[in-house]
Amino acid sequence: MKENLLHFIWKLKLFSTNNLITASGKKIEIISTGTHNYNSGPDFLNAKIVLDNQLWSGNVEIHVLSSDWYAHHHQKDSNYDAVILHVVWEHDIAVFRNTNESIETLVLKNSIDNKLVINYRVLFNSNKKWINCENELKYIDDFTKKNWIERLYLDRLEAKSIFINKILKSTNSDWEATLFILLAKNFGLKVNGDAFLQFATSFDFSIVRKVGEHPFEMEAFFFGQAGLLTGIKEATYFRNLQKEYQYLSHKFRLSPLIKNSMQFFRLRPANFPTIRLSQLAMLFSKQQNMFSKIMEATVLEDYYKLFLVQTSIFWETHYTFEATSKKSVKKLTKSFIDLLLINTIIPLKFTYLKTLGNIEFDELFNLLGEIKPEKNKIISNFESLKFTSENAFQTQALLQLKNNYCNNKLCLQCAIGKEILKR
Repeated sequence: MKENLLHFIWKLKLFSTNNLITASGKKIEIISTGTHNYNSGPDFLNAKIVLDNQLWSGNVEIHVLSSDWYAHHHQKDSNYDAVILHVVWEHDIAVFRNTNESIETLVLKNSIDNKLVINYRVLFNSNKKWINCENELKYIDDFTKKNWIERLYLDRLEAKSIFINKILKSTNSDWEATLFILLAKNFGLKVNGDAFLQFATSFDFSIVRKVGEHPFEMEAFFFGQAGLLTGIKEATYFRNLQKEYQYLSHKFRLSPLIKNSMQFFRLRPANFPTIRLSQLAMLFSKQQNMFSKIMEATVLEDYYKLFLVQTSIFWETHYTFEATSKKSVKKLTKSFIDLLLINTIIPLKFTYLKTLGNIEFDELFNLLGEIKPEKNKIISNFESLKFTSENAFQTQALLQLKNNYCNNKLCLQCAIGKEILKR
């Protein structure tokens, strides 16, 4: 028996409540199991029970063995003085508070259906499994999956809003500056995300506003600040950018990144930091007051038009400053814009709406529902288990499920895991 299973059983009252008797022989009725406490202190707070026709309110502590009370030194901790009931799997010793008052003990071993314990063991027998429930997942009804998917995506947005609020605080609640930093990070994708974030936070956003109407200046500013204009290269465009950045650096007292940590290795050329920085520069040269425009956009096509930008002409025949390549217009693709929507725009709008006290997010959810499902190893594995996704709303929820629940074996906090155990 595991203590976390006992928590689950107690929380959902998955035990026989008929004729319950404590270890000392007192009749007990459970009015409320209390609130599950995930912090330090008793396991459940503000529970209500009736002991021999007397109502008690207080906390509940749960252990596998009664003696765990002393093994965990609860008798010395004042936080446990308000415990009114000790719930255990097996009773092997009487328990007392530090005032020498006895604490009533409820033994659950004989009040629990053995099938539940068997289901738990099967679920957590995860030898060579990708996720614990992969053999049982196909039996879960669509209603349970749908509701859990919605909850998971909200959890994902809440988690992302923590980072967004951190950035917002660093910009003194400047939403335009916050948008720029978040977009820059996501232009770097997974490989260069941190490097692009470091770049975007190395200067005040007011400079972007000041040079925004001049694409060449913006590009020189971005490349120079990112540390990509050091050394000597033959390309005339490189030298022109270098010269312009020297002027901007003196004018705005800029300090470029000491070390250029942007990676080119194992990246598709279209994702080279040179290409993404040029596209980012052109975007913020073309779109002024971008945050307000994003807030006004309502349908997917609005965003595609808003992000309809491409690199400067030089990059049509280059991926780096050194070598020329076959000419191609390097614009932001719809699939890349989808990533920006998923990882930046929708979480930012969610956070902004929350600050306004708006809790109606149907527009955001509908927008995400129009975006094609993401393709990665996690989503492919879920598909192999017949848990398919029709859009990005569902794939984002599945990523949250795998990374935050499955990987951490939190089946008892997962709607699917609960359904399997109660089956």
